[in-house]
Amino acid sequence: MAQWYEELFTDYAKTSDQEAFTQGSLQETDFIEQELGYDKSKRILDIGCGTGRHAIELAKRGYKVTGIDLSESQLKRAEQKAKDKNLHVDFQRADARNLEFANEFDLVIMLCEGAFSLMETDEMNFSILENATKALKNKGKIIFTTLNALFPLYHSVKDFMNNNLTEGQSDNNSFDLMTFRDHSTLELVDDYGNKKKPLTCNERYYAPSEITWLLKTLGYSICDIYGCEIGQFKREKPLTTEDFEMLVIAEK
Repeated sequence: MAQWYEELFTDYAKTSDQEAFTQGSLQETDFIEQELGYDKSKRILDIGCGTGRHAIELAKRGYKVTGIDLSESQLKRAEQKAKDKNLHVDFQRADARNLEFANEFDLVIMLCEGAFSLMETDEMNFSILENATKALKNKGKIIFTTLNALFPLYHSVKDFMNNNLTEGQSDNNSFDLMTFRDHSTLELVDDYGNKKKPLTCNERYYAPSEITWLLKTLGYSICDIYGCEIGQFKREKPLTTEDFEMLVIAEK
């Protein structure tokens, strides 16, 4: 049986490109370039690449990029977008929990919850981080965003649920304080104008200390965590209880 995140991204590629969270790609790519030191020889793996918005922009700027995703429809649109721009990106359909890359990339990116934090168990989420780490070269770097548990913990759960519903989302959210998981129902329209069946979503929020511990366990020597805003990635923004997401940058 398909999980909610698999059903969500089926026939949703064109529509997802219009979502608000996809509109910061240029600045976010600027930030990634800065973190790479503008070194065009660096190889990049984009996990949960979706329709390729970061992968394609990086390729346009001269970087060698591999993009993986679980969704065939997302990848099909990514490939067409790259073809239209006469760019080469190595797009592959793959499950981030079962990757075979080893010591191949200088940078791994996982942005906008493309994979990490969507899985139904903590073990699955950890396996994604583990596989991303294995894919990195000895002095590699990982940049990813994830949901910030400080936000719902600081605000009352009731206010959190009432004030942060996305378009199409119902009000039957339930944030579990024992597991840091938010359970909600999402109703959307697909690329063909058809109303998708209601999706029961299950997303994991992480405390900064959890992320630090996970990354240290995987052998990272540096782990920096910042506040995250769409299209405004920067190291100068400290993480606060008002940040819905965290920006994580770690180095081996």
